[in-house]
Amino acid sequence: MTEPAPAAVPTPALAARAASVGGSPVRDILAVTARPEVINFAGGLPAPGLFDKAGIAAAFAAVLAEQPERALQYSTTEGEPTLRAAIAARFEARGLATDADDLVITTGSQQALSLLATALIEPGETILVESPCYLAALQAFGFAGARIVPVPCDEAGIDPAALDELVALHRPKLLYTVPTFQNPTGRTMPAERRAAIADVAARRGLWIIEDDPYGELRFEGERVPWIASYPGAEDRTVLLGSFSKVMAPGMRLGWLRGPAALLRACVIAKQAADLHTPTVNQLAAARYLADNDLDAHVARVAGEYRVHRDAMLGGLGEALPEGSTWIRPEGGMFVWARLPDGYDTAALLPEVVKHDVAYVPGAPFYAGEPDRSTLRMCFVTQTPDEIAEGLRRLGGALVG
Repeated sequence: MTEPAPAAVPTPALAARAASVGGSPVRDILAVTARPEVINFAGGLPAPGLFDKAGIAAAFAAVLAEQPERALQYSTTEGEPTLRAAIAARFEARGLATDADDLVITTGSQQALSLLATALIEPGETILVESPCYLAALQAFGFAGARIVPVPCDEAGIDPAALDELVALHRPKLLYTVPTFQNPTGRTMPAERRAAIADVAARRGLWIIEDDPYGELRFEGERVPWIASYPGAEDRTVLLGSFSKVMAPGMRLGWLRGPAALLRACVIAKQAADLHTPTVNQLAAARYLADNDLDAHVARVAGEYRVHRDAMLGGLGEALPEGSTWIRPEGGMFVWARLPDGYDTAALLPEVVKHDVAYVPGAPFYAGEPDRSTLRMCFVTQTPDEIAEGLRRLGGALVG
């Protein structure tokens, strides 16, 4: 008689952080609304029809024809020197003195957030974020074990007085902000607030992570200088950027600009994560910048996005319930709206999707108590006619 096999011992549990940090509600919504008949305002994708496909293809072809061994080989963790020099030159042209050695190339600016979280945050340490905040930043900081405290904001962004009080109370490690065409709200922080935030950081001893993925997509108004350029912020601000919204997100190219000691820590973290960002993509981006006028391309994209923004703003009054409010963005990709008290945009979403239209409920973007009457809509991937039809459907679901 054979003995019964011993019971299998369960595998060890996942790390606590893997269970405590949820997935992205935006990506969950995109999966649910993948049907082609759905007009989906939920995404945050740039318009694919505006990619400079020919220019990018030519850049890759040139790199692979002229220097294939280098393009297909390992590279330095800091990034290809030609690309870092080209990005530094773009900063210089906009008035922010930058050397190639002030930059590290990352696999999208999302990786820069993860590297900074690894380099700066010990589990349990407090950080400050905008309210509401870029969702994937909350994920990155949550995985690092940060205690995340929201800073009160209005339509102009962070309230500097409230920031000063919170820094004094909590002694946080850093402040994370998207000051220009913020995701999710589309708002832009004016110059006087940027200067005040730089002053708070200098007086209180605070790192600033200034995330700028959308800043070049301006439709109207005057450009506002980076926080990194204001007195007091120079030695404590890490400035993140990306080619995802102005060249192509599939290339996964971003960067961080910051003080040498912090860059070194991020380089070590990146060595452990992926060794380096793909060489061929970096060289192709550098070649594209050398052979093409990226600023002219971005101006064309921004001009098209402005038409789409105007189409969305023009239809919101009929689509949303009476008493709703929204922010008029001067650039970027998003419109943020607030429905009257009593509306819950997450609870309403299943009914809205039945009308073949979708948005992102605002609640997941809050680190603290959420405003459940808020929602985010992206206006760049649909035509003006599709935007008008999507808003008609939205009005049918919300207003009746």
